[in-house]
Parts: sequence; structure tokens; C-alpha cells
Amino acid sequence: MFRFIKATKEYNTFEKNVPAPYIRKSFVCDTDTKGSIKIAACGFYVLFVNGADITKGCLAPYISNTDDYIYYDEYTVSLKKGENVIGIVLGNGFQNNPGGYIWDFDKAPFRSAPMVALTLTYENADGGQVSVCTDETFKTHPSPIIFDDYRFGEIYDANREIPGWNKSGFDDSGWKNALLTEPPKGEIKLCEADAVIKDGEVKPVDIIRDGDSFIYDFGVSNAGVCRLSVKGNKGQKIELQHADLLKDGKLFLDNIWFLWDTWERDKKIVHKDTYICKGGEETYTPTFTYHGFRYVRVTGITEEQATKELLTCVYIHSDLKTRGGFECSDEVVNKLQELTRRSDISSFHYFPTDCPQREKNGWTADASLSSEQLTLNFSPEKSYREWINNVRKAQTEKGSLPGIVPTTGWGFHWGNGPAWDGALVNIPYYTYIYRGETDMITESADAFVNYFKYLETRKDENGLICFGLGDWCHVGRPDGTPPKAPLIVTDSIVSMDIANKAAFLLDAVGLKDKANYVKEQYYTYRKSIRDNLIDFDSMTVEGACQSSQAMGLYYGLFEPDEKERAFEVLLKFIHEADDHIDLGVLGGRVIFHVLADFGYTDLALEMITRPDYPSYGNWLKRGATTLWENFAEDSVNSTNHHFWGDISAWFIKVLAGINYNPSGTNLKEVLIKPHFATKLQSASAYYISPYGRIESFWERKGDIVELTVKTPENIKADISLPEGYSDKQGNIIIKR
Repeated sequence: MFRFIKATKEYNTFEKNVPAPYIRKSFVCDTDTKGSIKIAACGFYVLFVNGADITKGCLAPYISNTDDYIYYDEYTVSLKKGENVIGIVLGNGFQNNPGGYIWDFDKAPFRSAPMVALTLTYENADGGQVSVCTDETFKTHPSPIIFDDYRFGEIYDANREIPGWNKSGFDDSGWKNALLTEPPKGEIKLCEADAVIKDGEVKPVDIIRDGDSFIYDFGVSNAGVCRLSVKGNKGQKIELQHADLLKDGKLFLDNIWFLWDTWERDKKIVHKDTYICKGGEETYTPTFTYHGFRYVRVTGITEEQATKELLTCVYIHSDLKTRGGFECSDEVVNKLQELTRRSDISSFHYFPTDCPQREKNGWTADASLSSEQLTLNFSPEKSYREWINNVRKAQTEKGSLPGIVPTTGWGFHWGNGPAWDGALVNIPYYTYIYRGETDMITESADAFVNYFKYLETRKDENGLICFGLGDWCHVGRPDGTPPKAPLIVTDSIVSMDIANKAAFLLDAVGLKDKANYVKEQYYTYRKSIRDNLIDFDSMTVEGACQSSQAMGLYYGLFEPDEKERAFEVLLKFIHEADDHIDLGVLGGRVIFHVLADFGYTDLALEMITRPDYPSYGNWLKRGATTLWENFAEDSVNSTNHHFWGDISAWFIKVLAGINYNPSGTNLKEVLIKPHFATKLQSASAYYISPYGRIESFWERKGDIVELTVKTPENIKADISLPEGYSDKQGNIIIKR
């Protein structure tokens, strides 16, 4: 049983800082022994035993709506004969967002000072069980962290440090007793997501003088914090403000925060860590925050202190392992693969967020659009499983879903819709296809059905869907301008697609009745779309644009004898845009696959890599080190966004040709179907399946292409070659 305590009833605000509390408990063991700790927190914690930090990683235990889930972690610890000490530092986390957000986190019904519950169980000398549980005998005192918010930053006053506070022999008689408190109403749950870890360090590549400040350039945008190492003067106040961009040699903050009613205030404090020196050689690394950044403006230091040794960037993200990769002879393509992976990992902190430098929200569309590329490159399934638990918890009794998870209620009336809600289906779908895991399917089966029943209440008289957000971030269209693809088209097509996938998943786990109901929804949507949204005289999907046409082709709206004409229409739209992309994220997710399917891989690759606007290659030309939110020439939106990143999956599946489990029913099959793009001399990819590593590599050698395929013995590999290539013609050599 968990009993929750907190240090105070007051919670931190911008106007009145309430320090993160130290919490400690001293107890005596009569022998050396092992113990088991369970610790739950509403907020973030750092856990010490006898002065040693044993916390699993950063931002523990999780980021959640604590009216849905309160998370705990488990540890095995060594205890010594004599006095032992448990020490805890508590941060605000998601429990206390101090205000100023458009997502209503400051209005959370559970908002409070952070709280914690801990149970330590161990055996004494005679074999009896002893438990130490949080109660009023735990002692508390303000820590040097006098402000913390995982979006805005942290303020640390080293003069408030208390040496030895978490070790034996410390006198805590002057500390206050903790307060017993009722927790929020969420279910207590073990966190089974991958921990958020510190993973790698880099030094600055340049230091730029900016008046009395110094801007440190770390070369690429990423997510993490800076470790400050300084010989400081007592009371010296050093401020570190983080951003992705410079403009005219100045730190550019306009794309980091956009709450215009509090703009002047927020611009001064957002993504800023402040350290107040105690004097001497000192080191500081923020505890309860992280930032997305390339540049850090340092104020409050002297020119002598402004060395490259002053700051070290420490990367922070979920502990996802690399599972796939791609490289080729074209450095632009290689750079785009690198940018996609960096965007994916730097935006993953327990779950895929939109970006690390601005909202840090679990936007469902972003997660849905990136679910295949992430699964091909990394190992997100444990973290996906935990986040989908939270998605289901956020679902209303009527079946509707919010656009962000976790949420405190925002996102049901704006910010959702089928393309966003589709994360509920797409994440279990790609996890099943690539890993064969069924837990998310069986656990989400009722949520699937409830969602499609909810969609039935949103159909118009023609059986079509039109609510929420659509083809977001359409190229070249100002904010607030509708995309070319009508919402009724993208909503209805996505509803059809996720119904098809959900029915497939439900059938795969033997839930036939549920599968049949959802499959019927798929057929109904397909018929309604064909009856109302396609002009069969011209074979054009309503909207007459790249997204509408590409989505219609990719998601199977056209019959076999209609596809060629429909594809010719898509080609016309592409050529009218001078072979540039002219679409939003929903069309961008599918258009290159459609082009490759119809033999236009070269065109797709040219659209991706060309250096002129708009293209991914143009991002590189403009200095991008991560994927951006949009393609606008004067973009001030996020410059670290992953939802355009399906190009990585396209590189692996199309250029290198690794199509794992192509039928969706056999994890021991792979179809190697490479496309020998004209501009490439070689391409290679790998994917580590549940049964071992799969590799595909091809290289031009004069007039011959040499294709090398490596698979584990227990995986059957079929090879499909592009038209015009065969052993008989002698223009390809296949090595296995």
C-alpha cells in the first residue's frame, strides 16, 4: 500500500517560487541485507540510498495525468548494518505546470505540489520482514532547486546546498515533518516504459560574442541539458537560455514560444536554466527539465570564464536501442536519414512528443505519422505500450480522443480528428507487423470498437467524416489557411484506413465479432467515399491536389482498372508544381510510396532531395540539422519535428528494398524489393527483426548491379527486382 507525503501544500508559480523539497528518512538495520523499494511520485523524483543516486534515469517515474495513472518504479538496494538513509528530491513534473499554457495544464484538477510514496521492505537478522513506508516521520527541507518546470527550465542556488543531507550521521532535527496527503485519483501502475537517460555529450563547436553575453553553438539541434563547469564567485548568477536558431547573430526565440498575451514575460524565462554560484570550482547539471536546442546564450560570466570547457551538452532521451539503418552513395539522402533519426530520438521522452524545444506534448498525429519509421529505426514498443495505456485512459465513454496525451481535458474540441486519433490503431499495427506483439491489440480491442462507434455519431448524411484537423502544415500556405485537400476527404480516407487496420488486428487475435463490426465500417467508408468524393470521369479525388490523389491511391480507393488513370492525375498535379511537393503531412506520408509503386522512384527521390524550395533538400541547404515543422521559406515554427520523417522508412523499404513481414502474417518472411534509383550508385539498409538481422545492399558496377541479401537461416527471403533486371539479361548479380 502506498501512502503519499509532500513537503508543503503550496505549489510553485512564476510569481512565487516554491523550492523542490529534500525528503529524508533515517532507519537502523541490524545486519547487512538487501531490500526492495517501490516509489511512486506525482511529479519527478531523484532517489538516493545512503548518498548514492540509484534513480533509473531522468524525469522519473513518467509524465502522466495523475488522475489517470500514478506511476511507480521498483529498485533492489543494498543496506548496511547500522544507520541507513533514504533521500528523495521531488520536482514538479506534470503535476504542477505553473501556468501560461494554451493547453490548460495550469488548470489541471489534480494540480498540486509534488508528492511521493515509498515502501522499503527488507529482511532483518532473524529473517523477519521489516517495512519502511512514507509517513509524517519523513523529514523535509527546501533544496537548492528553487524553481523547476520541465518546459521552462530550472533555477539552482548552490548557496542553499546542504552537504551530507542524504547520508547517515546527518542531523535533521531542524527539518520539518512531511505532510500526509491524499493522492490524485489515478490508478497506481508500474512504469514499464524505457527510462529517459543521459546518452552522450558534446562540446561546443563555436562561441559567439553577443554584447555582454556569449552564445555557445553545439553544431546540431538536439534535446538535453548543459552541464556547467565554472570557477565562480559567490553569488554570481549565470543564466543559460536555449534555442534552435540564430537570427542576425542573436538568439532567436520567436519559434519557441507563441503565447502572445504573455509573450514578453515568457520570452525572458522560457528554456532558461539559472545557476547561482557558491564560489570556487563548481559543477551544475539541471535535474527536472530538458531543452531542445543547438545554441545556448550564457549571461553573467566574464570573458575569461567563456571557454569551451564552461558548457557540455548532455543529450537526454528515452533509452531506445537502434534497430535499423540506411545509407547510400548520395550524401543528401544520408543527411536526411541522419536528420530524421535525430528528430525521432530527441523528441522521445517516454513517448513521442511533437518537439523538444517548444510544446513537448504527446500529439497523437505526430506519433501516428512517425510510428513506422520509428519502429524501423529504433525499439519503441515498450514505451509505445505504456503510452497507449494513457491514450486509452484519455478516451471518453463516448469513444472520443484528445489531440494530446497526456491531457487534462484540452484537445477534445480542437486538435484531434481521425488523422490524430489514428495513433490508437497505427501504433499497435506497426508494432504487430514488425515485432509480432499482440498485447496492445487485445488491451485496446474495446477502445477500437468504441472509437468506431463514436465515429458513427460523427458521420454526415453521406456517411462521411469531417471534424478536427486535416492535412496539417501544407507547403506554402500561411497559418490559418485551409490545406488544398478538403477535411472531409482526409478524414474519411483516414477513417477508412484505420478501420481496415483495426479489423486486421482484431482478426489476428481471434476477436472475430469485433473484427467483423470494424471491417463493415471499412467497407461503408470506402463506398461512401467512392460514391461522393471521386469524379470517375476524370478519376480525380475531391480537392484535385497531390494529397487527395495520393491518399486515394495509397489507401486503396481505386479498383485495379482505375489505378493507372488515377495515377496519371497525380502526376499531372506534381508536374503542375514543377515536380515539387505541394501538400501537407498526410499527403507527405504516402506520396513517395505511391510514386515508387508506379515506377517513379527517380521522381520521388528528386522531389525529396532537390535543393530548391520546397523540399527536404532545401531544409539542408538552409542549415537544418533536424527535420522542421513546415517548408515555409520564412519559417518561424518548430525546427525539430519528426512527423515528416517517413522518408526514412521509404529509404529502407523502397531504395534498399527491405519489406519485412509483407503479408502481415509471418515474421519469418521478408520481401527484398529494391529500387535502383538512377542518381544512386549504391544503397544499403538493415533491420533487426525478432529473428535476427536482415541486410540488403546493392551497388552499381559498370552496367551491372550487384545485390547482396543477408538474412537469418529461419527467415525466408523473396526477391523482387525492378522491371528490366534479371539474371537472364545479365544486368544483375544476386548474392545471398
